[in-house]
Amino acid sequence: MSLRQTIKQLPFIYSYPLFRSFSSSSAHQDPYSLLKEDPIDICSSIWVKSFSSPSNFTFSNLTGFLSKLDLWVLAYQRSCAHVTGKFPPRNALHSHALHSLLSLQTAVVHNRFKWNDKAHQILRNPNDGPSTNLVSKRKLRAMVDSDDPCFQDRVVQEVLLMVLEPLFEARFSRKSHAFRPGRNAHTVIRTIRSNFSGYLWFLRGDLSDILDDVDADVVMGCVEKVVRDKRVLSLITNALGAPVRIREMGNIGDGEQSRNKKKRKSTKKKILNENESKPDPYWLRTFFDFAPEEAAKIPTYGYCGILSPLLANVCLNELDQMMDEKIVDFFRPNKLDSIWKYSIDDACHNPSWPEFVPSSGKQKTRKMDYVRYGGHFLIGIRGPREDAVQIRKEIIEFCERKFGIRLDNSKVEIEHITRGIQFLDHIISRRVIYPTLRYTGSGGKIVSEKGVGTLLSVTACLQQCMSQFRRLKFVKGDKDPEPLPCTPMLYSGQAHTNAQMNKFLETMADWYRYADNRKKVVGFCAYVIRSSLAKLYAARYRLKSRAKVYKIASRDLSRPLRESSNNSAPEYSDLLRMGLVDAIEGVQFSHMSLIPTCDYTPFPRNWIPDHEQVLHEYLRLQDPKFFCDLHRSIKHQGLSLPQDEISEIVWDYKTLGVRRY
Repeated sequence: MSLRQTIKQLPFIYSYPLFRSFSSSSAHQDPYSLLKEDPIDICSSIWVKSFSSPSNFTFSNLTGFLSKLDLWVLAYQRSCAHVTGKFPPRNALHSHALHSLLSLQTAVVHNRFKWNDKAHQILRNPNDGPSTNLVSKRKLRAMVDSDDPCFQDRVVQEVLLMVLEPLFEARFSRKSHAFRPGRNAHTVIRTIRSNFSGYLWFLRGDLSDILDDVDADVVMGCVEKVVRDKRVLSLITNALGAPVRIREMGNIGDGEQSRNKKKRKSTKKKILNENESKPDPYWLRTFFDFAPEEAAKIPTYGYCGILSPLLANVCLNELDQMMDEKIVDFFRPNKLDSIWKYSIDDACHNPSWPEFVPSSGKQKTRKMDYVRYGGHFLIGIRGPREDAVQIRKEIIEFCERKFGIRLDNSKVEIEHITRGIQFLDHIISRRVIYPTLRYTGSGGKIVSEKGVGTLLSVTACLQQCMSQFRRLKFVKGDKDPEPLPCTPMLYSGQAHTNAQMNKFLETMADWYRYADNRKKVVGFCAYVIRSSLAKLYAARYRLKSRAKVYKIASRDLSRPLRESSNNSAPEYSDLLRMGLVDAIEGVQFSHMSLIPTCDYTPFPRNWIPDHEQVLHEYLRLQDPKFFCDLHRSIKHQGLSLPQDEISEIVWDYKTLGVRRY
């Protein structure tokens, strides 16, 4: 078929009648009659089935879930929310969208779906209007060659993610925290604070090359250990085998023309369409630019899209499982040590103060722990440096054998705790302290004794924070940074500017929530933002200096500012009373007393997210053996009174600082 004939047929490809070529049965079938179940119940059943199955169980029939139109409707709703910024209700979906969704489902189930097929889109983007005009050759080429992801690919990725994520979540190690529900960078920092006290040597590894590119055979080999469904495996294989698009360099004249076009486009203000979602606000874009090195990179494999983080975790789970075995084999208890005397989960120091480790003699327990966030991992070793060197050698050999990636020693660095280890923009170090330990002894007497030990310190890296501000052009200079005016907010009002910066400061304060120097680093951020806004207001309202701005608007910039030349303007209080202006919020954290302190809430050593706790509790209640054991214990021991439980809770908090589970 010639290109002209193909172009003529393009407008009608999107119309519903030609979808009959995919499946005659789906064209005549009413999609409303197929909506019988709640998609949340379907997803819950997958989670329950996955967590109740053995770890070596394989799932060979997942096509039944792909055949449920309810899941596709939920995937379409989530994709629309991502594209338009609005989650459409189920009863508000148009009939043509449901028919297109049914045709897309039929194409996927019958192996007729192609990734990134922009010339033959079965399901269109909700922002695109109905196409009734002919498509020119130039527009067709621009549409096919564009890097914008295809909307129908996003819907298929959502369905695969809802089906595959529960299967692998039940088999992932508890040591990994990135790209997983219920886990984030804060859980990594709290795990380090709770579990990594007492370690001397640290291995800080960088496996970010896996996030950039990985062999499709390696990924499929890891996926096939759990999934055996041929249709699902075929979809993932085709998505991973997407060709890499390389842009060819044009001549010099073309480069100059493209640069001039970029300059002209940058000067024009973009007008959003009626259904187009608004871009992220300035404060959120600024906070994303503060992302640490470990969290800045998100994997992208071919046309996998939102499936890529899950597939990256599937591959790196092999390293997690290997390290779990190494941790058990490495453990050598010593009764002369202050902690971990008997078992690997033993912790003889106070659980309410896990950062403090009492001093012990030269004989120490050999122990190791491991945590991973994305392509970066951290290993703590309690033992000689030779053990750290041996562990590094084994990790390098494993990555080369399993992933085909050669790592040098610079990718897996060995550092001592006294030098400080930077991970997720936090510095892990220790110091010797001499606290007075008070505890309740026998007979209810309070015993006080002088102790000595090391305290694990997790502090925010102020130099890294300063360099991020310098990169975003909020400050200049190295030794004595000088704030710069916040020029992106030049044409915004004082109320809107203060509100944007307050959201940014609140987010920064929450990011450094578990840092020992939280007040210091948040105070520095507040000083930079407040000084930057003061310089901005001095330029906008022609006040010449920050001092005059602070004199009129006060320290937190909450009082209204106006140009001195416009003396005839009405007072701000009158405009505020009439509702013509917004109330001006003061910039937060203008005083150190207003900054919250570090959150030292105890973190359980074997912590799991809330949704996994609910799943385990649900499965335990479904087991008849649990009720038999409960009936037997009640028969032999009797029912416990509430007073007894309260006394046990009080005793646990007095002796341990936390409730014993």
